Amino acid sequence: MAYILNVEDEKNMQDIIAEYMHKGGHTCFTADDGVDALMILKNNPMDLMILDLMMPHIDGFSVCKTAREMSSLPIIMLTAKSDEEDKLKGYEYGADDYMTKPFSPKVLLAKANALLRRAIVMPAGAVGSTLKNTISLGKITINLAAHKVFLDGAEITLTHKEYELLHFFMTNPEQIFSREQLLNRIWGYDYQGNTRTVDTHIKTLRQKLGSEGKCIVTLIRSGYKFEGAK
Repeated sequence: MAYILNVEDEKNMQDIIAEYMHKGGHTCFTADDGVDALMILKNNPMDLMILDLMMPHIDGFSVCKTAREMSSLPIIMLTAKSDEEDKLKGYEYGADDYMTKPFSPKVLLAKANALLRRAIVMPAGAVGSTLKNTISLGKITINLAAHKVFLDGAEITLTHKEYELLHFFMTNPEQIFSREQLLNRIWGYDYQGNTRTVDTHIKTLRQKLGSEGKCIVTLIRSGYKFEGAK
């Protein structure tokens, strides 16, 4: 799983790309123009960017050049132009690959996965790969370094205890934990409250996870477990 930034001003194309990235198991952020793209890159670690060339405000070449100064993340450039000069310019500005519209979304996903595999084997300390700093199951992703949780690419706000519960569940999927075990693990053995605290926090956590809240399963007389999101 990777964080992919999809920069595309055409809504229909943006949705198609996002759909295929999700099918590939990735979390896809979207930006409508170059200004939004650079803001997202500045505030969120990304593993790969799919970048349209022709956009309002800031064109793809300028975004590519600025992004390359910020990070070494792989960049796939998209364009309606087949001009060789544009392709050469894209590579000059730091693009790693190039696709001309119309294109196959399946091929785009394959190219993205190929670039991500290269990023994974980058030497320790190299900039641009955050893959080892994330946990992902279904549509839920935890950025361990930033202590942030994303649902289908959109950040959701959790309390500290809700975050700890979700992190514990996702690192121990399919395992059953009693309320007492969760209370001791998350709140500590010296906590003076009762197991209803666990039930209350799981209820609010489920609500914040929306449709993915069903992954936290209640087992009568046993406790809870986290089932891998399907």
